[in-house]
Amino acid sequence: MGQQPNLYAFSDTTKLAKALRTYVLRCQSAGSDRHGAFKVALSGGSLPKTLAKALLAPGDGSPADRVDFSKWEIFFADERAVPLDHPDSNYKLLKDELLDQIPTALGSPTVHTIDTQYMDDVQEMADQYQDALMKSFAAKDSVKLPIFDLLLLGCGPDGHTCSLFPNHELLRESDAWVAAIEDSPKPPPKRITLTLPVVTHAIKIAFVATGEGKKDILRVILDTEEGRSLPCGLVNEGGAERVSWFTDHGAVEGVGFPRRGSL
Repeated sequence: MGQQPNLYAFSDTTKLAKALRTYVLRCQSAGSDRHGAFKVALSGGSLPKTLAKALLAPGDGSPADRVDFSKWEIFFADERAVPLDHPDSNYKLLKDELLDQIPTALGSPTVHTIDTQYMDDVQEMADQYQDALMKSFAAKDSVKLPIFDLLLLGCGPDGHTCSLFPNHELLRESDAWVAAIEDSPKPPPKRITLTLPVVTHAIKIAFVATGEGKKDILRVILDTEEGRSLPCGLVNEGGAERVSWFTDHGAVEGVGFPRRGSL
C-alpha cells in the first residue's frame, strides 16, 4: 500500500488553524522556490473560514511565517454554475471570508473564477476553466496533468470531496483536468470540478474536517475497507503520504487510524 496519509488532531480550532498556517506557509515557500509562485486550489464549505483564521492571524515576524499573497495563484477545486455573487458560489464564500479581509501589506492573490457567461453550458464552463489551468501550468499536450503546490479540500458527510461524489461516473474520468457535472446529488446540480487524477497529483493535499458531525464518515474513510472507494478514500489512496488531514478531536472521536504528534 505504500505510505499512509498523515492525520493530525487538535483540541480546538485555534490550535488547528495555527498548525494549518505553518503547513500552508511551508507549501508557499516550496512553491515559490520551485517556480516563483504558489499554485493552490481551494474548496468551499467551512474551509475558507478556517483558512482565514489561519492566514490572517498575526505572525511571529519571522520570514518563514510571512504570508505573501502576491505569490498566490488561486483556483477552485470545484465551483457551482451560479453567479459570482450567489450564496452558493465558492468564490463568494472565499471573497467574504478571506479575500476581502486581506490587509494590503500581505499582497493580493491572483484568483481564477469561472466564466459565468457559460452557466447554461457547464461543459463549456469546464472547458474554459481547463483552458485557464493550461495557461497557468502548461499546454495539455505538453504535460499530462497540472501539478498544484497545494490542494485544500473539505470532506462531505457522504465522503465526497470537490464535486466528486460516491459511485459517480466522474470518478472514472482520466483524461479531462476539469469536468462538468449536471446531476450533483447535492444542490445546486450544475457544477465543475477538478478530476481525481488532478487532485491526487498535487504536491501536497490537505483535508480540513472539524466537528463531531464528521466522526462517522471519518471512521469509514480512515478505518474501513469500504471507505477506500469513497472519493476522500480514493484521494488518500492516490496521494498517500502527500495527504494530510487537519481535524479536531470531535471529528476523529472513535477513529482508530494512527495520529501524528506534530507537523
